[in-house]
Amino acid sequence: MTMLLAFDTATPQVAVALHDGEDVVAERVSDRGMKHGEQLAPLIDEVLTEAGVTRFDLTAIAVGAGPGPFTGLRVGLVTARTLGHVLEIPVYAVCTLDVLAVEHASSGAQLGEFAVATDARRKEVYFATYSADGERLTGPVVDRPATLATTVPVVGEGAGLYPDAFPHAVGPQRPSAGWLARVVAEERAELLDPEPLYLRRPDAVEQRS
Repeated sequence: MTMLLAFDTATPQVAVALHDGEDVVAERVSDRGMKHGEQLAPLIDEVLTEAGVTRFDLTAIAVGAGPGPFTGLRVGLVTARTLGHVLEIPVYAVCTLDVLAVEHASSGAQLGEFAVATDARRKEVYFATYSADGERLTGPVVDRPATLATTVPVVGEGAGLYPDAFPHAVGPQRPSAGWLARVVAEERAELLDPEPLYLRRPDAVEQRS
């Protein structure tokens, strides 16, 4: 029996879900932003408890690879790799923008190409473009909204933050762990090694002596 645990820490929130091979059977989203390290483990425990399974029942891990802030991504990816190693199960990572794109494309509302833009802070966004069925065409890149401005529909928080650059905002706003699980279970996007997609250097840099 398949039991896929999925979680994403590429945005200010933590999202966790469990997929039993048929569909998502439990899902949680954190209610406090920027507390990834404190919230991920308890949310995993809640999801497993709701589904009536233990970590030893898991058959695979899915994790959002970003792009996103260094600290949040590190929490999710280290947890995923650790669980995979301890439980001796595979770990699959997916670009977080791809997860947003597949959810949007699956809504049936999109007839043409669209983009995904998420908050990269520093008045920048992470950005990629997609076909109507959610296949990535370009990106991901990080840049200023004015440089990436487009009139096509834009999924993600970036459109709400920068309406002048992205006037056609559509949902969803943040990545769903349930959709991350579906993407991996159905192989609806490129499956990556569990390494972070930072797109820029970490803020914390070692001091040279």
